[in-house]
Amino acid sequence: MEYISPDTELTPSDARVLCCQCAVPIEPNPSNMCVACLRAHVDITDGIPKQATLFFCRGCERYLQPPAEWVTCALESRELLALCLKRLKGLNRVKLADAGFAWTEPHSKRIKVKLTVQGEVMGGTVLQQTFIVEYVIQHQMCDACHRSEAQDYWRALVQVRQRASNRKTFYYLEQLILKHKAHSNTLGIKPKHDGLDFFYATENYARKMVDFIQSVLPIKCQHSKKLISHDIHSNVYNYKFTFSIEIVPVSKDSIVCLPKKLTQSLGSISPICLVQRVTSTIHLIDAYTGQVCDLSSTMYWRYPFNAICNPKQLVEYIVMDIDILKEHEKKTFPGQGMVSNKHVVADVWVVKASELGLDVNPIHTRTHLGHILKPGDAVLGYNLGESNVNDDNLDKLDRDIIPDVYLVKKHYGERAARRRARAWKLKHMHEHGSTTDDDYNEFLDDLEEDPALRQNINIFKDSNKIPVDTDEIDPSLPRITLAEMLDDLAIEDVDMTEV
Repeated sequence: MEYISPDTELTPSDARVLCCQCAVPIEPNPSNMCVACLRAHVDITDGIPKQATLFFCRGCERYLQPPAEWVTCALESRELLALCLKRLKGLNRVKLADAGFAWTEPHSKRIKVKLTVQGEVMGGTVLQQTFIVEYVIQHQMCDACHRSEAQDYWRALVQVRQRASNRKTFYYLEQLILKHKAHSNTLGIKPKHDGLDFFYATENYARKMVDFIQSVLPIKCQHSKKLISHDIHSNVYNYKFTFSIEIVPVSKDSIVCLPKKLTQSLGSISPICLVQRVTSTIHLIDAYTGQVCDLSSTMYWRYPFNAICNPKQLVEYIVMDIDILKEHEKKTFPGQGMVSNKHVVADVWVVKASELGLDVNPIHTRTHLGHILKPGDAVLGYNLGESNVNDDNLDKLDRDIIPDVYLVKKHYGERAARRRARAWKLKHMHEHGSTTDDDYNEFLDDLEEDPALRQNINIFKDSNKIPVDTDEIDPSLPRITLAEMLDDLAIEDVDMTEV
């Protein structure tokens, strides 16, 4: 046993007291209790719930921040941690020293947060305690997703219409929408007998769709709004907006008769022209001279006209003889517009395929297809001499300048055989995608024959289809090369658990 000499002074740190509960020597503190007994008798986390609930929207993948705000938070992010702490009641009673996530299985719908808090107990003693709060994720649809899921909810409507006898223009518009993802904000798409209806939650989304369609097709748009409700106290108006879009009523391979004033402004082109394609402008060609021109939307609606013959009226002819025109034989005049370098004007004698072998005289006409036609080929054209056309612009023309037969394009065998030999496909919107009607198959034929038409369209390789070569198809048939096809790969379809 050691004795303390009288000269030795006691320091405060050497003083010890006994714990009032377990009699263990401890340093003096206001509670006169050791840490173990203090934790056993006092819980500073009392009043803080150890379980809480987070509401998650599976549609937009956002979390609810009360009272009505939805925020986007990644797992184990600072934003999600701040949201969890705000959802915890009673945390303001203590001082938060540290907070972090405890690991949980990502698909368990549980989030665990490890908290370290400090609090004063029994006369100023500071106690620190660590605990875990478990958050249960419950699914709740936010207001925006709830409105988008509602079938009858919309604030803006875009009506796209075309007064034409085929739907090839809408198939072309569908592919442009899919490529540029212009339908990402669309609530719904409903097909109509003469067009499509696009529904939107706000007017701004509808205006973006109108601007997109106006950039890819020649259209005319009208805007209207209808008052639904009005709050006189806050001066808030609730409107429904409608945009009515009318596409020019002509399509690829249609024959049109231009007004006289319009022909003069287009370089004195022939009144009877063929529509090569309809993109942001109307591309016209005169089969007798090879002259081409582009007609803008503004010019069309200033001098409107309709198609006198549509692709459903095409007749198959057989080429009996063809004679390429030389340069001095072509009709030229001062002020003539641009002439196509891709086409060759030629005199051609044809006979209807249904009258082949009968004692009939071949019909003479002039065509712009001299570069691809040869005797014995099949060609599609319009029989204007036997057609009953009601058109004011056509009635004003002399009968001598109206050809009996107007050839449009070469015929490359049966469409069914072409369909079997086709090794590519297109994407569709579920609302109106179709692969069985004649208009759609004609649209696919146009894509194969016209490279300029398909340059703005995504074409996918059909891995499930084996191309079959058949004798029913002309060997000179234009085909889409593998370099123009995209692999049909959807990233969201990949199973991430197998990576």
